[in-house]
Amino acid sequence: MIINRSNPRAGRIVAGVATLAAAALLLTGCRADTGASQADKASGDGLVIGWSQRGISGSDWWKTLVEGGQAAADKIGAKIEVLDANGDSVRQNADIQTLITKGVDVVVINANDPIGIASSIAALKDAGIPVVTVNSNLDPSLVPDTFCYVAEDQGATGALAGDVAAKDAIKKFGETGEIKIVGIGGFPGDVLSDLRFNGFMDGFNKVIADYPGITVNKLDTKYGEWKPDKALGPIRDVATANPDLKVVFSMSDVMNGGVKEGLQQAGLWGDGIILASYDGGMVSVKEMMDDPSGPLQATASNQPWDQGTTAVEMAVAAFNGDESACPGKTRFIDTTVVTPENAQDYYKASDTYVRAQEK
Repeated sequence: MIINRSNPRAGRIVAGVATLAAAALLLTGCRADTGASQADKASGDGLVIGWSQRGISGSDWWKTLVEGGQAAADKIGAKIEVLDANGDSVRQNADIQTLITKGVDVVVINANDPIGIASSIAALKDAGIPVVTVNSNLDPSLVPDTFCYVAEDQGATGALAGDVAAKDAIKKFGETGEIKIVGIGGFPGDVLSDLRFNGFMDGFNKVIADYPGITVNKLDTKYGEWKPDKALGPIRDVATANPDLKVVFSMSDVMNGGVKEGLQQAGLWGDGIILASYDGGMVSVKEMMDDPSGPLQATASNQPWDQGTTAVEMAVAAFNGDESACPGKTRFIDTTVVTPENAQDYYKASDTYVRAQEK
């Protein structure tokens, strides 16, 4: 939800001196007056959190991220002002300046570019407003001026899917022979693809290490630009060239439709293939519920809702200066892997992505 709030310091200016004073207050980012005491805000009640979002439109993932943050804020009585940069770094810098001018207490940033908001990070520091980043990391040079980075550990999350895929491969293909694997990611050289696939292989190889009769043949990674139509061709081509392909790791559930069609066109979709993926999309969870013995056997969940709620939790900690809440300036959320065996436990028709189960 995008919230527009008026400037609580705006008032009638009756003299030149008053004009200068009001301008000075704006430029220094004087805190928004919500009527809450510092003690109230320390618990979150009345805390004003500015949220600079890299984008919302067209992405259920980003929408879920923001909704999780809004739900967490509502629960503790905090107020969130969300500004959507719509994928434009120039606009995001302007949005952050707007939040500074309004005098929010804390700013949460889902950065469009890791270095593109350097001037905003400096401005927030000068204004004395703590910064929490979520989902998108910043350039290392900017990290010292932030309080916390909230995300999933992509390597560890990928390893969850790799562990499941390896155990399924042993059951399906036996304890000897060659297992050909291919991964499909976003773009060549992008960090997300490398982290997710390397994690997947770590999880896979850890299981296979106990089976010396199995040889793992990792094919060159393919790229589908995080889109189903772009994933179809590369998967079809690699499957056609390797009819003995056994395992496919899709580094985003969004590409799964194209992966499935590509394998079908190559004649490999069925009992002879294992598909594992990443994101925890509810569509994938439903597919495993409906076809538990089908190719899709795992989706590692990065839980945008929980990233949003944790970002708000860290915003409160940042306001209180509680560095123990985010040691090393990084807070990885707990992630899970959904399989046909536990899909029913995680399925929620009203959600788009898996979230942590309530304890």
